[in-house]
Amino acid sequence: MERWLNKVAVVTGASSGIGAATAKDLVHAGLNVVGLARRVDRVEALKQQLPADKRQYLTAIKCDVTDVESVNEAFKQIVTKFGGIDVLVNNAGRIVGGQLCTMDVAEVQNTLQTNVMGVIHCTQHAFKSMKERGMNGHIFIINSIAGHNVVSGIYGQTPVTNVYSPSKYALTAITEIYRREFVGLETKIKITVSVHFYCDRHQPYKLKYCFEILQSISPALVETEMVGEHLKRLAKDCILSPHDISNAIVYALSTPPHVQIHDMIIKPVGDLL
Repeated sequence: MERWLNKVAVVTGASSGIGAATAKDLVHAGLNVVGLARRVDRVEALKQQLPADKRQYLTAIKCDVTDVESVNEAFKQIVTKFGGIDVLVNNAGRIVGGQLCTMDVAEVQNTLQTNVMGVIHCTQHAFKSMKERGMNGHIFIINSIAGHNVVSGIYGQTPVTNVYSPSKYALTAITEIYRREFVGLETKIKITVSVHFYCDRHQPYKLKYCFEILQSISPALVETEMVGEHLKRLAKDCILSPHDISNAIVYALSTPPHVQIHDMIIKPVGDLL
C-alpha cells in the first residue's frame, strides 16, 4: 500500500454501510479520503469516530450523484483542494419497489440516474484527473448479481425489482467498455467490480441482504443498517461486516501495478448461499 500513501480516494455514498466502512479503512491505510454523500452530516459524524490524529484525512463533501451540477461542484472542490483523484469507489446506489408497468416514471429515472449516470459522471471526472497527471489510478464500481441475472423476487409473487437489474446490467457492459477504453487510451488505470445484490426474503420489495458471484469483490451477507433485524437473527454468525468488504478493496489496491483483480468471492464461514 506504500504507493497509495497520501493519495486521494473519493468514495460515493459514504454516509453508511460499505461506503462508510471503505472511507474509514482507506483513511487507516494512509490515504486522504473524500466522502461524498447527500447526507453529508453523517460523513462528518463518521469523521468524529476516527482517532483524533486521523480526522484530518477524511473530508466530507455534499454530493448528489444524480445531479450533474452537484457532481461537477464536488469534483471541482476535490481538485482545487487536493490536486486530483487517485482512487474512485463508485458505491452510491438506489432501488425502490414497484413494477415497471405501473410505477412512477420519475422513480425509474432517479434509479437510472443514480446507478448508471452517477457512475459514468463520477468516473469521467476521476479518469480525466488520472490521465492528465499520468496517474495509474484505480476505479471501483459496485455492481450486482442482478447485473448478470435478472432478479425478480420471490417465486410466485409479482416482481418488484423493476429497473434495478437493467441498471446493473448496464454497469456490467460499462465496466467492460472501460477496461477496453483504458487500454486503448494507453493508460494503466485499474478497474475493479464488486458484484452484490441485497434481498430480504421476508420483505421482497426491499432489497437488503447481499450475496455475490462473478467479478472481483463478491461478498455474501453483509450487515448494514438497511438489513432487517429478522434477517440478522436468521443469519446468526453467518454474516459479513462492511469492513470485510472494504478490506477487500484495500487488498485490491495493495496488489502490484501489473496485477488486476477480476474475481473475489467473500463468504462468512458456514454460509449456505
